[in-house]
Amino acid sequence: MILTGSDIVVQSLIDEGVDIVFGYPGGQVINLYDSLYKYQDKIRHILTCHEQGAAHAADGYARATGKVGVCIATSGPGATNLVTGIATAYMDSIPMVAITGNVPMSLLGKDSFQEVDITGITMPITKHNYIVKDINDLQEVIKKAFYIAKEGRPGPVLIDIPKNIQVEKVEYKKLEPLEVARKEKLIYEDKVNEAIELINNSKKPFIYVGGGAITSDASEEVIELAEKINSPICNSLMGIGVVPKGHPLLTGMIGMHGTKASNISATKCDLFIALGARFSDRVISNPENLSNAKILHIDVDPAEINKNIKVDLSVVGDLKLVLQRILPHIDEKKNKEWLEHVEYLKTLTAYKKEEEEKLTPQYFFEILNKLNQGNLIISTEVGQHQMWTAQYFDFNAPRRLITSGGLGTMGFGLGASIGAQLGKPDCKVINIAGDGSFMMNCNELATAVKNNLPIVIVIMNNNVLGMVRQWQTLFFDGRYSNTTLDRKTDLVKLAEAFGAEGYRVTKKDELEGILEKALKSKGPVVIDYVIDNDKKVFPMVAPGAPINQIISEEDIQ
Repeated sequence: MILTGSDIVVQSLIDEGVDIVFGYPGGQVINLYDSLYKYQDKIRHILTCHEQGAAHAADGYARATGKVGVCIATSGPGATNLVTGIATAYMDSIPMVAITGNVPMSLLGKDSFQEVDITGITMPITKHNYIVKDINDLQEVIKKAFYIAKEGRPGPVLIDIPKNIQVEKVEYKKLEPLEVARKEKLIYEDKVNEAIELINNSKKPFIYVGGGAITSDASEEVIELAEKINSPICNSLMGIGVVPKGHPLLTGMIGMHGTKASNISATKCDLFIALGARFSDRVISNPENLSNAKILHIDVDPAEINKNIKVDLSVVGDLKLVLQRILPHIDEKKNKEWLEHVEYLKTLTAYKKEEEEKLTPQYFFEILNKLNQGNLIISTEVGQHQMWTAQYFDFNAPRRLITSGGLGTMGFGLGASIGAQLGKPDCKVINIAGDGSFMMNCNELATAVKNNLPIVIVIMNNNVLGMVRQWQTLFFDGRYSNTTLDRKTDLVKLAEAFGAEGYRVTKKDELEGILEKALKSKGPVVIDYVIDNDKKVFPMVAPGAPINQIISEEDIQ
């Protein structure tokens, strides 16, 4: 059948199993939006308030579902507004396809109205990108884009389509989606055998698991390995949920705001096993920390091997497949003395129930954990509230934390919560925000209201840029340069102006009733949760310091 380029785009998305896209129309995608109108019974379009919100929504959808998220924008400023969202997905290895329109090819390179070289701009923050200059290539480019976004280490792909390509017509024949192989052939047997020997010879193993375990759906295998060798196990921020919060071998998050048990165990082990994780500076700030341990690194991306820290052995391949090869040959271990030592370390970071009368982040999560019926997905913005969420909420499954780890994007959470809620309608999505982050993209509250999404936005309102203020307190002698917000915005009235429900919590006895009401709501709810502006995130490791040099709250009092 003969189709226009824009019809081919939409039909190809449908062929790839896409049921929802996020975007914002404009002059250079008007033909594409006309095709979306024609196919609206097969593919749903969510109109956001800003293209950045569309990118974050596609990202949140992908994180929550494991599918490829799709966003659309017009040329020029529409395309550049996607950039932060694309970079966010790139840094956290999230599969996304971003589609942009551009001026007709006859106007390319002539500084035409709303013309920008978006492929040049996004080259460093995409796995691959395309500008389609021949309509005969369009369908195959879309197939390849979805394949690239998913295969190996996932990431975003951008397709730029000049307007004339959208208008032209060509014969369309359905092509089957390219199958994403598990790349078993890339797993070298000699490396697997060496890994088995290294694990079997260890006396004090310690497992560090990252977001790659979620991408690979390797949670079951990771837990089986830990239990078989009785190894304590920690997670990065992106690896939260791979091991349930209450598992006896779990020591919690590692790194700048990690637990003492995780940070100290990493420096005392004889074998450090990194699974689907990169050695981020926020995790291993000083590589000398691990000098006493042998390091085994298993990851799908060969570029991560020896990039930030030199390892003794690496196995490159899909984590689930590698562990399935290794597990039958692993000896069972007791490691009694090692586990007893780690259990002692756990007591050093045990979060005790707070008795103070003021509202605190910990108290909020105590109540939320109490009310959780196992159906909650938590998205976050970036800052102190993000770390409190990681520390205090009981994550018991993968894909339940939606957060910007690598890029640390303030303004990410609300858009991402919209995508997550639409991708997982049977779950309840809660976006934990700081007042600074919330104001960056609060306009997307209108999107949540328009689509009647039952998202709960909890604003940890301390009237400051809390994480930067914390650094200013600890490392800059309390010189609070431009971190006191001192805004007069009434967040409850703002929520109501958007058409959402709004509540303010200033006392402990108010929280549970309001939170119960919010969790039962059928539409968006904003909770203004007022906390002290000097509440800090502890434990903490100073930037560049060894991870076992841990600052506690007691150290600054």
